[in-house]
Amino acid sequence: MAKNKSSYVCQHCGAHFGKWAGQCTDCGEWNSLVEAPNVSMPHHNKSTAKPNNARAATRSTSAPAGNYSGTHSAVMPLNAVSVTLDTRLPTGISEFDRVLGGGLVAGSVVLIGGDPGIGKSTILLQTATNMARADSLAGSALYVTGEESLAQVAMRAKRLDLPADRLRVLAETNVETICAALTQEQPAIAIIDSIQTIYTDAINSAPGGVSQIRESAAILTRYAKQTGTALFLVGHVTKEGTLAGPRVLEHMVDTVLYFEGQSDSRFRMIRAVKNRFGAVNELGIFGMTDMGLKEVANPSAIFLSRYDKPVAGSVVMVSREGTRPLLVEVQALVDDSQGSPRRMALGLDFQRLSMLLAVMHRHGGIHTSGQDVYVNVVGGVKVIETGSDLAVLLACASSIKERALPSSLAVFGEVGLSGEIRPVPNGQERLKEAMKHGFKHAIIPKANAPAKDAPQFKGINVIAVERLDDAIESAFEL
Repeated sequence: MAKNKSSYVCQHCGAHFGKWAGQCTDCGEWNSLVEAPNVSMPHHNKSTAKPNNARAATRSTSAPAGNYSGTHSAVMPLNAVSVTLDTRLPTGISEFDRVLGGGLVAGSVVLIGGDPGIGKSTILLQTATNMARADSLAGSALYVTGEESLAQVAMRAKRLDLPADRLRVLAETNVETICAALTQEQPAIAIIDSIQTIYTDAINSAPGGVSQIRESAAILTRYAKQTGTALFLVGHVTKEGTLAGPRVLEHMVDTVLYFEGQSDSRFRMIRAVKNRFGAVNELGIFGMTDMGLKEVANPSAIFLSRYDKPVAGSVVMVSREGTRPLLVEVQALVDDSQGSPRRMALGLDFQRLSMLLAVMHRHGGIHTSGQDVYVNVVGGVKVIETGSDLAVLLACASSIKERALPSSLAVFGEVGLSGEIRPVPNGQERLKEAMKHGFKHAIIPKANAPAKDAPQFKGINVIAVERLDDAIESAFEL
């Protein structure tokens, strides 16, 4: 016998509970339990108890239409498994291929998220039309829209002047119907826009809920793996900037991409935060135009401001995003506080900024107590590597002393708690990027310094330092 009673579902991890609690005992999140009414809850006893697991309960009923059910696999030694190179499908957009690790892998599932209006549907529609016209795919691409009508999709394609003659489209939100259409069409790639609008008949809840997102994504992922169709899933994000829905959604897919950048800026960045087929933290940079997203051929140039003369508080650092170095300008403003001192960082980790200021006080002799400190990475780039430490501190020192550093100076290096300048990966590649853009001086960790007779670095004055105070002194002597 079963009776209908309310259950509670964690919006972070998808765990089910019979009663409400302030904290999810599975993932530890607070105030994440939401009531899911009218769920059939069985009476638990020793003879009839069943696992309270949505996937187990719907495993036999949630299979999509079509004959592609899995078969039992045989146990074998790992060295007996045949290995073939991944077949990469070019998207027709080189920056997008870079983020994906060299192209789209057959049978992979890619989840792409970002703020509303930032360009998710635009770049996927551009990708779909490009791949639909590829001779190697024979026009095998399907765009499934759950948020817009087919007329809206067609209007966007016309506005962007995209070749839409070979792209097939479908307006549907039922996952079983979508899988039946995929089985009939057998496309090489498919785009689902978006996963929050998709639902399965096996679960009695509204689309967008934790259970619906998890099960719909599981069905689509199973289809992609068993048929070899490359799948794009568009995901909504919360106000905190994370993907909406259960956390397990990111574990199901092969690649997770995030759009970065402000909606009022014309530049957009796509970062890979998970990729089973390529490097993580790879960054693709695009410019938003009236004809859609266009690749930026020289990314370093767009993040560098050109002043008539050097200004205090500005330093160019050589960051590394994924597999390529990137020149980015760091700006700092240090001013007397009118109350409690404030610390603000845009594009950098706020907690790390506070730690670096303490290191500069102890080992650099420059204190910021009683002063407001504002640090900004120009262009809306988010720098997550520690190689930015030295540039941040030199920018703050420049603002405090009101002395401009040379505009031909590039900096990189990690700063330790004892004031030492630690090496960063790929130091020589960063130097080459600085030289390519005309920089004449570079302050870098001593462990990253090239050989003195290296011919490829003859055109740049490399200043190798071991301590923070040496770096500050060398910078103001230039």
